Amino acid sequence: MRKSTGNKLSILIIWGSYFLADGAANFTIGLITSSRTSCKFIQRNDLLAFWAPFLLLHLGGPDTIAAFALEDNQLWLRHFLTLIFQVVTSFYLFLETLPSNKLWLPTSLIFLAGVIKYIERTRSLHFASWVTFREALLMEPDPGPEYARLMEVFSSKKLARLPTTISETVDVDIKQSKSAFYSLQPSGERLDDFEVVKYGYHFFKIFRGVIVDFISHNNRTKSRAFFLARNAEDALRVLEVELNFIYEILYTKFIVVHSCRGYFSRFLTFASVLVSLGIFFFRDCKNGLDNFHIRVTYTLLLGALSFEVIALFNLIFSDWTIASINKENTNPRVWTILEKYLKFRTSKWSKCRDDSGKERVTPVLLRRWSESVAGFNLITYCLKKLPKKSHEENDQLCLGIYKKTTHLLHHARKYCLEYVVEPLGAQDFLDELKYAPKKPLRKDLWEFIFEELRRKSKEADQPENIKKISSARGAYVLEEYCKKQLEGEVVLLETLKTEYIENVTFDESLLLWHIATELCYHGSEVDQDKKAQPDEVDHKFISKHVSDYMLYLLVMKPTMMSAVAGIGKIRYRDTCAEAKRFFHNKGLGPNNIGKDACENLLDVNTVVKPVQVKGDHRSKSVLFDACMLAKELQKLEEKKWEVISKVWMEMLSYASNHCRPDAHAQQLSTGGQLINLVWLLMAHFGLAEQFVFTIAGAGRAKVIVER
Repeated sequence: MRKSTGNKLSILIIWGSYFLADGAANFTIGLITSSRTSCKFIQRNDLLAFWAPFLLLHLGGPDTIAAFALEDNQLWLRHFLTLIFQVVTSFYLFLETLPSNKLWLPTSLIFLAGVIKYIERTRSLHFASWVTFREALLMEPDPGPEYARLMEVFSSKKLARLPTTISETVDVDIKQSKSAFYSLQPSGERLDDFEVVKYGYHFFKIFRGVIVDFISHNNRTKSRAFFLARNAEDALRVLEVELNFIYEILYTKFIVVHSCRGYFSRFLTFASVLVSLGIFFFRDCKNGLDNFHIRVTYTLLLGALSFEVIALFNLIFSDWTIASINKENTNPRVWTILEKYLKFRTSKWSKCRDDSGKERVTPVLLRRWSESVAGFNLITYCLKKLPKKSHEENDQLCLGIYKKTTHLLHHARKYCLEYVVEPLGAQDFLDELKYAPKKPLRKDLWEFIFEELRRKSKEADQPENIKKISSARGAYVLEEYCKKQLEGEVVLLETLKTEYIENVTFDESLLLWHIATELCYHGSEVDQDKKAQPDEVDHKFISKHVSDYMLYLLVMKPTMMSAVAGIGKIRYRDTCAEAKRFFHNKGLGPNNIGKDACENLLDVNTVVKPVQVKGDHRSKSVLFDACMLAKELQKLEEKKWEVISKVWMEMLSYASNHCRPDAHAQQLSTGGQLINLVWLLMAHFGLAEQFVFTIAGAGRAKVIVER
């Protein structure tokens, strides 16, 4: 569930279960050990010895979860020591029952299956640990051509006064890899489900290094042409498969299971549990046991068998298996079954309720990520946080009761916040549950993101262009509009670029543009009733959606923005405090809508800059600076939303490009984010910063002596 939903409560339940699992196993093995001599608890120690190996199966866990977070992978050595302790304890309990143990054979089989399961989990944690994963991507050391010897030859030829030059050649290996890859590319038609998985796996193999900052220009060459030839939907499907592979190597056992050794181990564990169940059912080894103990044993055996069946199903119908098969060498019936399964699992689009576009509606269990985009709005949040105004009541008694009840509730809420919520650090958690709703990914939003990045990728042929585009956070698109001489509004665009993007930090710019976008959204007189045509891009919706999403990342996902946020949290809190004070003074509260708040803000006279009024104050609020920005944006009239949407697109790509790779990887364990897809798409389009310092196509040099 956790890779396909970002629901906080679901993740909390999974987190609790994961961390209670090891403790439950340790407690149970201790209970069994201490109860062996207690006749009141059970009459036969051989049954206790039979139960103990089931704890190894339990600790091995299902194939779909080996680690909950990236930090668990770094603790693989601790799991290895726990493995040794549990195996020794279970084996000791088993030895003490010999030679009179009638259940020695099923106990041995369950013990074997449990050890295999636990070893698989420990190995998967080890392979996914940062050091091991990085080491696995390292190639053999390549010292390159002998520079000293080459220069010796060059110098000797020069001394002999021969016409000698050094010429670079195009690397043959690079040419061969390019031609081989281009020959694999499908036509410009829509990719079928098998091609999506195949290409997702192909790009996963060559781009998994982005997780640990291992990426080269050769990777860019192999993917850029492919994604330039695709449409937005096919690109999204391939990226989803690729992210799913990254998730599975970091958090599941699939990296260990999908190998010849893994297939044999899975067959062995399944057969061991099945044979144990058959022996216990058919052989005369239940004599002397009461019905309760028999029921417990059957429950353990059937539970273990159920998990093995589920593991076998996941093994067969996984992207790893589908990526490894070939249609020509596959049985037609098997191919038909897999084809129907992939079609059943294909992501679904459906019309929005207001018929404004299409949105993702894939069932939860069939998703490869959450397929949702969260949003958090500062104006709405500040209004809802204000106390509600009491309505005038004619009945004084009712009014008195209402005031007393309100007073008690206010004190109870204050007590909970002061002594429960804040000490536990749960305020942001509760705010996210209440004020950050998740909405399905809109198709037009993704198409806009894809087309913008594809357009910029075509301009990123030189390292200097890549650097300029990857480091742009709004200024690049405003420069483009300045070059177009947009109706003589060059001075206005230069002001927007200089004062609200270049001369401010990223977190300040994000807050400024978020509030200004909200003010324009509710306070626009030009396009209040204007709606986008079916074939037009709805820049107004995209601006609003991305604006709320970026503030959600800044406030609710600080680890994602830690590299670029600066003092974003402090600036956000100060801005909220000033907004609440302003709304309170204006008599606004939860009963008012955002439009009322925005109109009141736009009515404020902002001829003088706030910094000149406040002076050098410690407050970092940008509320009324954003009002000035909104009034400047209103001057753009018809082009306003197009400009705003493209500025937000640059901010989103800037944040995704400057987010630490481990922060991206961490988000995959809780449903994934839109910013993860943007990050991976930018790498495929060659817009990652790592490409700035690499040169493609340069082969080894050779000394040429002319006649």
